[in-house]
Amino acid sequence: MSKFESSIKQIPYSQKAVYSKISDLSNLEKVRDRIPEDKIQGFSFDQDTVSVNVPPVGEIRLRIINREEPKCVKFETEQSPLPFHLWIQVLPVTETSSKMKVTVEADIPFMLKGMVSGPLKEGVEKIADALAMIPYE
Repeated sequence: MSKFESSIKQIPYSQKAVYSKISDLSNLEKVRDRIPEDKIQGFSFDQDTVSVNVPPVGEIRLRIINREEPKCVKFETEQSPLPFHLWIQVLPVTETSSKMKVTVEADIPFMLKGMVSGPLKEGVEKIADALAMIPYE
């Protein structure tokens, strides 16, 4: 298994507020307009799943498999060219701020590792950046 971790992002909202938003994917409705349509298409979600079509990768669908209130939400792929697990950790810094890290763990075949490791690391960082910019109020 290969593990890819984002840098730690500082969030100017409490751990509870951040966890509350990321543990219910229906909250994605509030950020739908920030998603670049040229990069991601077919964006849909409900409380437990999110699905996107990423050209040229194809459709990726994730489902929440574990919620550890108030510190972690774990996902696994239901559909993806490369199966993986993703989790978002949220830890308190103060009563009104927290920090977040996104981790992806994937079983990448040796022959593909060199080709997909860079884009996966970059993708994990972009997910963390996007999550850090969400208004969690």
